Amino acid sequence: MERTGSGSRALFPKGPSFTIDDFSNKDFIVRDFVDDLAESAVSFNRRSGQAQQPFDPKPLIRTFENALQGLGNLSEELQAKESDLLSQARRGEIQHDQTLEILGRKLDQSIDQFEALDLTLNNPNGNERGNRGDAGGNIAVQIGEKLEELDRKRRRALDANFLIQCWLQVSETGELTLLQDIQRQGGSENKVRCAVIAHQLMRISQRLDPISWGQTNGFRNGYANSEIDDDRRYNTREILEKFCETLEQDLLKQFNNSYRKQNFDDMKECAKVLYDFNGGASVIAVFVNQHQFFIDRDQLITDEVTMDGETWDQLADPDSEPPGVEPSLQSLIDEVKIVMQEESFIIKRAFPYYETVLIKFIQRVFQQSIQQRLELVLEKANTISSLAFLRSLHSSRSYIGALVEDLKAHGLTEHPEPCSPQISQTLDQQMEELFVPYIVGNSYIEREKKSLEELFNSLLFKYNIYHSRRKKAPTGFMASLAQRTDQLMSSAKDAYLERLESSDLTATQKAMMLRVAGVQETDKNKNEIEVSEAEGVLSTATAKRMLTWLAESVRRTLELGSPSDTPKDVAILLNLLLTNMGQVYVETALEAALEKATSQENVKTEPDLSYLPSVRPAVTIGSMMNRFINMVLIRLAESNTTVRRSMEAQAKMGIESIEKKASSIMKSTVDVIVNWISKSLAQQKKLDFLPKDELSIIDSLQTPTCTTTCMFLSKCTKLISQAVDGANLEVFSSELALEIQRLLFEHFKKFKVNATGGLMVTKDIAGYVAALKEWPLAKDVEAAVEMLTEIGYLFIIGPEALRERSRNLASSSAGPAAAKKLAKADFKAFIQSRDDAKTAGVQSVLSSL
Repeated sequence: MERTGSGSRALFPKGPSFTIDDFSNKDFIVRDFVDDLAESAVSFNRRSGQAQQPFDPKPLIRTFENALQGLGNLSEELQAKESDLLSQARRGEIQHDQTLEILGRKLDQSIDQFEALDLTLNNPNGNERGNRGDAGGNIAVQIGEKLEELDRKRRRALDANFLIQCWLQVSETGELTLLQDIQRQGGSENKVRCAVIAHQLMRISQRLDPISWGQTNGFRNGYANSEIDDDRRYNTREILEKFCETLEQDLLKQFNNSYRKQNFDDMKECAKVLYDFNGGASVIAVFVNQHQFFIDRDQLITDEVTMDGETWDQLADPDSEPPGVEPSLQSLIDEVKIVMQEESFIIKRAFPYYETVLIKFIQRVFQQSIQQRLELVLEKANTISSLAFLRSLHSSRSYIGALVEDLKAHGLTEHPEPCSPQISQTLDQQMEELFVPYIVGNSYIEREKKSLEELFNSLLFKYNIYHSRRKKAPTGFMASLAQRTDQLMSSAKDAYLERLESSDLTATQKAMMLRVAGVQETDKNKNEIEVSEAEGVLSTATAKRMLTWLAESVRRTLELGSPSDTPKDVAILLNLLLTNMGQVYVETALEAALEKATSQENVKTEPDLSYLPSVRPAVTIGSMMNRFINMVLIRLAESNTTVRRSMEAQAKMGIESIEKKASSIMKSTVDVIVNWISKSLAQQKKLDFLPKDELSIIDSLQTPTCTTTCMFLSKCTKLISQAVDGANLEVFSSELALEIQRLLFEHFKKFKVNATGGLMVTKDIAGYVAALKEWPLAKDVEAAVEMLTEIGYLFIIGPEALRERSRNLASSSAGPAAAKKLAKADFKAFIQSRDDAKTAGVQSVLSSL
C-alpha cells in the first residue's frame, strides 16, 4: 500500500522515467545508459540505510515495458506518416508529368506558330516550305532597310530642323547659343556635329545673306535690297567665321595639350574633327610647324658651316681625295633620319589620315631644314673654288640620297614594311627638287667643263709657254700643219691668264691654280716666266693627273646628272679630253719633234736625235686616252646610238691624228739617219782599201769612216729604243736597217780593194753588221744584213773559192735587200773592184758568169 502524506512512499520503488528525447539525443550510448540505471538502483539501496538487500528488477522491468509500449506506439505513428508521405510523393510525380506534357504541347505550338510566321515573311507568294531558304530573308532585309531609311530621314529632318533653328537664331538675334550648347557638351561626335553645322550655316549665309559676303546684286530671297529691314540685320558671315575660328582654336588647343600628354586617342579625335572641319590643314600645320625639331633647327640655321680651313683646302685640291660631306649638314641629315622614324610612329597613332601628315612633314623637313643648310654649304663651297662646289654638291647629293633610301627601307608609318608608293614618290620628288637649281639643263655639265678647263689650263701653262717660245718654221707644210694646235695652245694659255685676273676668282682657287701651274704669286708678268726644256717634255704622270681629274668628273656626272643626259654629257667631256690632252698636250710635243726631225734631213753636221724620246710618252698617252675613251666614255653613251657613233668617230680621228704624227716623226727620222750615213760614207777615201804598207794597218783594220758611222749608229740605237718598243721598234729598225744595207751594198762597189784592203773591207762590214744587229730585226731583214758579210769574203778569197761561190748566185737582181742570194751582176761588180781582177784566174771566173 502507498503511504499518504508527505512522508509516505510507495510500496514498490518507482524506476526512472524517460522520454523519446533521451533516446534521440546524439550523445545517447546504450552501455552508458545501462550503467546509469544500475548505479541508480544501487545508490537507492545505500541511501535507505538498511542492510543490503537482493537486487529488485521489477521497477526496471516495468520501465522497459513502458518503454517498449511507447516504442511500439511511435513505430505505428512513424509508419502511418511514411505511408502518407509516399502517397503524397506519388501524387506529386503524377502531377509533374502532367505539367511537363502540357508545357511540351505549348512549346510545340509556339514553334509551329513561329515557323508559320517565318514562312509567311520569307515566302509571301505561298511557295512550298522546302524553298523557304532561297528567299534569304529578303522581307526582313527590306524591312530593315526601310527602317534605316526612315531613321535617316528622321535624322535629316531633325538636323534640318535644328539647322533652321540655328540659322534663324544667328540671323535674327546674332547669337549661336544652340550650337554653343552642343560645343560645351564635349565629345568627338558633338564636335563633329558642330563643325558640320557651322559649315552648313556658312553656305546658307552665302546664299541667303549675300550682303555679308559683299555680293550686292540687287536681290535677296526675291526681295529688293531696299525692302530689307537693315536695322534688324546681323552680319552672319562675321558671326559664323568667329564661331568657326573659336571652335577651331579650341580643337587645336586640345590637340596640343593631348600631344604634350602623349594622349594619342584624343589627338586622333581632334584630328578627325578638324579634318571634317577644314580638311585638317590647320592641325597638320600646327603639328608640323610647332615641332621641336623645327624650332631647334630654326635657331641654328644661321650657324656657319663647321669645316676648318685645312679641310676646305683639301676640298679645293684636285690631287686630294674629297673629304666627304660637310659636318653640319651630315649632323642635320643624321638627326632627320632619327626624327622621321620616331615621328612617323606618332603620326600613325595620332592621325586617321597619317599618310597626308607624313607627306607634309617630309616636305617641311626637306624644303626648310635640309634645303637651307644645303644652300649655306654650297654657298660657302662656291666661295672656295669651283671644284670645291662640285665636290660639295656631289657629296651632299650622295649623303641625302642614302638618307632617302634608308627611310624607304625603314618604311616610316608602314614599318617594318617598306614605304608606301606615295611616300616613296614624295621622298624622291623632294630629293630631286633639292638639287634641281644646280643640275637643271646644262648648268651642271658647264660647271664641270669650266672646272676641268681651269685645271688643264693651269697644269699645261708652263708647257704651253715653252712651246709658244720655241723657234718654228716660218713657212711651209709644217707651219700649216701645226696651225690649229698653236691656236689651241695659245687660247689655253690666254684663258689661264685671263682667269687669274678675273675679279670673281676666289683666293683659294687662285692659289690652287698657281700651285698646279707651278707659278709663284710674286711673278707679276706671267708671260715673262722662265721655263726650262724639261717643262716642255711630255710626261705620263701629267697625263695620269688629267685622266684622274676627268674620271672624277665622270663619276660626279653619272650620279648627279640625268641618265637621259649622260651620253650628251660624256660627249662634252670626250671633246674636252681630246682637245686638251690630245691636241694641246700630245700633238704639240709631236709637232715640235716632227719639226726638228724635218729640219735635220739635210744638215751638214751630225744630226741631233734628242727629240726621239718624246715619241714614246706620246704613244703611251695616246694608248691611255684610247683605253679610257673606249672602256669608260663610249660605254656610257651606248643608250644613244647617234651620240655614241659621233663619239667613236671623234675619238678615232683624235687617236689617228696622234698616231699619224708619231709615224711621220719616225719616217722623218729614217730619212735623217739614212741621209747622214750616206754623207758619212761619202767621206770614204778612194785609197782606203788599197793600203801599200801592211804594217800600218795591223793595229787598226777598221777605216775611220766605219768607226764614225758605227758610233753614230750606236747613238741611234739608244735613242730609238727610248722612242719606240715592241712591234713598233722591230718595224722601225727593220726599215732603217734595210735602207742602210742598201747604202753599204752600193758603197763597196765604188772602191778598188787589194788583198790587205780586203781584210779592211771585211772588218768594216763586220762592224756595220754588228751595229745593225743590235736592233730587233725581222728575219728576212736580218738575212739581208748577214749577206753583207759575203761581200767582204769576195775581196779576200782566191779564184777557186770565187768560182765555187759563183755557182750559188741568183739568176737576176731583185735588189740586195729582197734577194736571199747575191745576183750575178752584183757579184761581177764586186769582183771587178779587186785589184787582181785582170789576172787569169779572176778573169776565168768572170768569163764563166
